[in-house]
Amino acid sequence: MLAAAIFYFQEYLGLQPCPLCMQQRYWHWAVVVVSALAFVVTRLQPKWTNWAIVIIGLVLLGSAAMGAYHVAVEQKWVVAQCDAGGAVDPSQLVLGNLPDGELRPPRCDEIVWSLFGISMAGYNAIVSLLLALASFWVALSGRRAQ
Repeated sequence: MLAAAIFYFQEYLGLQPCPLCMQQRYWHWAVVVVSALAFVVTRLQPKWTNWAIVIIGLVLLGSAAMGAYHVAVEQKWVVAQCDAGGAVDPSQLVLGNLPDGELRPPRCDEIVWSLFGISMAGYNAIVSLLLALASFWVALSGRRAQ
């Protein structure tokens, strides 16, 4: 999800992330860090594997909650005070690069991309929730291939 957000949507399509999109990325980076730590820890203490999987699932659940909150903001079910500080690419601050000479930072309550009526934040919530449920299922099933 990070690769799609950074390399496809931001770099290739030129869609700049809003502050809630950036917060969603923090959750994805947290999944990467926790997974790397879990990999190291479970090599040293294999009996902690189920706990590591549960912790990864909990971080994914937080990611799903953040995505769901962003969807609620996009749908205007809740009002979020979004500050666009740091979300604008500095290379776009040159007047020649601005469309119609105007600088408009990305807003959290606008859907800039959707597929089948689901926004990027919606897909973040759905995929994160499915991965969290898969993590919990793997942890609870207790079966590991050796």
